[in-house]
Amino acid sequence: MNLRHEWKHEISAADVLLLRQRLRAVMDTDPHAAGGSYTVRSMYFDNAKDRVLLEKVNGIRCREKFRMRYYNGDTSRILLEKKGKINGLGYKQSVPLTREQAQAAADGCWDWMLQSGENLVQELYTKIRLQGLRAKTIVDYTREPFVYAPGNVRVTLDYQIRTGLGCTDFLNPGCLTVPAGSQDAVLEVKWDAFLPDLVRDAVQLKGRRTSAFSKYQICRMYG
Repeated sequence: MNLRHEWKHEISAADVLLLRQRLRAVMDTDPHAAGGSYTVRSMYFDNAKDRVLLEKVNGIRCREKFRMRYYNGDTSRILLEKKGKINGLGYKQSVPLTREQAQAAADGCWDWMLQSGENLVQELYTKIRLQGLRAKTIVDYTREPFVYAPGNVRVTLDYQIRTGLGCTDFLNPGCLTVPAGSQDAVLEVKWDAFLPDLVRDAVQLKGRRTSAFSKYQICRMYG
């Protein structure tokens, strides 16, 4: 398991313009971002008692969440992801899903998971049964990603964050979403063993502090 450091800052639209200029000068655009950005749609799982949400709100140091995700509206490549924190360091695991598997999971049909052959899928099945996890809400946003090889650094600017409220029609591009929260955007910085000074200087913003901001949290609480 590759544990990574992570910073998050809520930022303004003006900050996005400034950071975009700085980051383009010192980092490379992620090659997966045609035109410099892409859209992301995620479906998060939680239980009836909102365990995942409350662990985030309460700052539990060892926690995890499951989500399904695809990019630019392309449902031919869907990922099941487990994202977690261990004493402040983050990790992510992922496996591909077919469109049919993703739709079944969103609809609450899970028996196929036992025969999937994927450990992560089977782990989700176990936690669906033991913890009562269910598909909870859709989170949409636009992302501008930048990469820097030394330190394996990835910096992202996320904006136009929208929530599907209680909608779980994950594969329907026409599913109604609405703006979530009052923040304009989110800056995320992730790295392995060290964060090069060049990048550290580029992402510094006066008066901004690292926060425990979560797009899932905002979409659940303020959507």
